Amino acid sequence: MNELVRLRTRPSRDGKTFTYRLEYTDEDGKRRRISLGHADKRKAERQRAQKERELRMGIVGPVSMRLSDFLEDSLRRSRGQVRESTLTQRSIAMRHFIKVIGNIDYLQVRHEHGEQFIQARLDAGRSPATVHKELRGIRRVFQLAKERRQIEENPFLLIHKPRVPRKAINIYSDEQCAQLIKSAGELQRKERLDWRLLIIMALYTGLRRGEWLNATWSDVNFDRQTIVVAPKRSTDKTWEWHIKDTERRTLPLTDEISAMLAEHRSRQPQGYPYVFVPPSRYDHIQKRRRQGNWTVQDGTCPVNNFTRQWQVILAHAGIELGEFHDLRCTCLTRWFENGLSEYDVMKLAGHSDFGTTHRFYLAVRRDLLDRARRASEATMNRDFGTHLARTLISEKNEEGRQSQVVENPRVTNYPRCDSNAQPLAPEANALSN
Repeated sequence: MNELVRLRTRPSRDGKTFTYRLEYTDEDGKRRRISLGHADKRKAERQRAQKERELRMGIVGPVSMRLSDFLEDSLRRSRGQVRESTLTQRSIAMRHFIKVIGNIDYLQVRHEHGEQFIQARLDAGRSPATVHKELRGIRRVFQLAKERRQIEENPFLLIHKPRVPRKAINIYSDEQCAQLIKSAGELQRKERLDWRLLIIMALYTGLRRGEWLNATWSDVNFDRQTIVVAPKRSTDKTWEWHIKDTERRTLPLTDEISAMLAEHRSRQPQGYPYVFVPPSRYDHIQKRRRQGNWTVQDGTCPVNNFTRQWQVILAHAGIELGEFHDLRCTCLTRWFENGLSEYDVMKLAGHSDFGTTHRFYLAVRRDLLDRARRASEATMNRDFGTHLARTLISEKNEEGRQSQVVENPRVTNYPRCDSNAQPLAPEANALSN
């Protein structure tokens, strides 16, 4: 039986090394050459046999292509399967990768290129967290290519990602929460987003920014006092929006929150479906939609200048650091402190596993610090007795006094005197002479 795929070698420019490549004729009668990018004969033979089987079964794999074309092919295949924002992040990461290693054939990408990319991005001043995120996006693109049988192995599979220190979870104190609500009320403008109500809603429901800004009145059930987080389809009244997690969830509303929402609804004109999108902003968005200038990505935060307005409220409240998302962290931590189980908090937050909830949202419980402090005190009293701390403090003070005398024996024994003090006593003058 004639071989459909031939294994060839391609020498390097200096003639000292070589790499294997495959040569075959595809179903359209065109000759194809695919560089395997390595000199491992046994591995190359396996790849040749795999390609041979695919051709005989009528399965023709993708042809060789540049990284830029490979990226467009991956985005096209993935569109509709994941969120548009995720595709945007992958595209940005891949373009940075191409800028570092060049627009080479995607079949020639090796493990070393990933390490080169990491070092180049760190040298360019990017934080380890940013590089970690970019590498995760690139790795996913190549993993999808493996699952689609475009490549045999993912060259990024075994790359060690930069170490990223865990980010501290910022929780607003009770005083800060009250100050944020007060400041939002003082800065409120009639035609703008109702920031005071939005802060209260985020603080006591744990919904994300995009979830509240894309919430419609049909999501709120005043009889049952619940709100449903659900994706939106593109209709005459609503724009397309996808929830971060695929699972819909229902959250409870208190009597006070239900009353606030009902009062807020009574102030809105008829025909505006969104809870927090101001009527003027909604009209502007509808105009852009009719003109074809609105994308799914725009719908993630339909209120313009959101972060800028939030920073103004923070400054007015006298809080130096903070994000709107910290309101969600505060809510989830309070739920945990007030007796909800880990599983309950995870489900209400919309997370698929508790690791996400614990890693990014739950701060150390306040009572845990108090209980740990009491445990340490009890252990010290049992091991050393209650006089230990007093003994250590006394020894420290005594060492300090002795050190002071040795460093300056003449001055430290005299009464303190400055330019406005009375002259030294005769006895002191005699000693100084």
